[in-house]
Amino acid sequence: MKLKKQIFIGKNKRFDKNIKLGIAPSRQISNLKLILGRDAYLRSGTTIYLGTCIGDYLQTGHNALIREENNIGDHFSLWSNSVIDYGCSIGNNVKIHCNCYIAQFTIIEDNVFIAPGVIIANDLHPGSPNAFACMKGPTIKQGALIGGNVTLLPHITIGEYSLIGAGSVVTKDIPAYSLAYGNPARVIKKITDIRCKIKHHMPYKFLLDELVKKGKDND
Repeated sequence: MKLKKQIFIGKNKRFDKNIKLGIAPSRQISNLKLILGRDAYLRSGTTIYLGTCIGDYLQTGHNALIREENNIGDHFSLWSNSVIDYGCSIGNNVKIHCNCYIAQFTIIEDNVFIAPGVIIANDLHPGSPNAFACMKGPTIKQGALIGGNVTLLPHITIGEYSLIGAGSVVTKDIPAYSLAYGNPARVIKKITDIRCKIKHHMPYKFLLDELVKKGKDND
C-alpha cells in the first residue's frame, strides 16, 4: 500500500490487506495530516481519514471507520463494523465493541468500555436547517461502562464509573458511580452495591477505594 505524504505512522505497524488510510474528507478542514502512533494493528477493511491523530497501540476490527478531526489517545480499540464520525475526542484505554456508531462532537474520557450495538446521537433537531448549530454528542466520563444496544441522546453526561444497562435509552445526565437502565434510563442504585446473581460477590467493590479517596481529597 502506497502511503500519502500527509500520513505519519509509528514503528512496528501491522496492517492487513485492503485497508484505506488517508481518505480526503469532503469537508474543508485546516489540518490534513493523519498521525498513527507505534504498534498499530489494522485489520482488513479499516478506513481512516486524513485530519485525525491517534496514539500508540491502536487496534481495529474488520471494516472499522474513523473519520476526520478526531483526537484519540493510546490503547484505543475499535472493533468490527463500528464508526467514529468526525470531530470526536477520545481518551486512553477506550474500547468500543462491534457495530457501534459514535456521532460527531462526542467526548469519551479514559478507560471507557462501550459494548456492541451502542448508538450515540448528537442531533437535537433532526431535519431542521438549523440542526448543526445545536449538534453535540454526549460526554462519557472516565471509567464509564455502556451496555449492549444502548442509545445515548445528545448533550447528556454519563458520570464517571457509571454502568448503563443493556438496551437502555439515556435521555438525561447520569450521576457518577451509578447503575442506570430502562427506557428512559433511570438510576437504580450505586454501582458499588451491585451483587452478582451467580457468584454472589460484589464485582465493583474495588471502586469503593476510589470513592473513599475522593472523599478524603474533598475534605
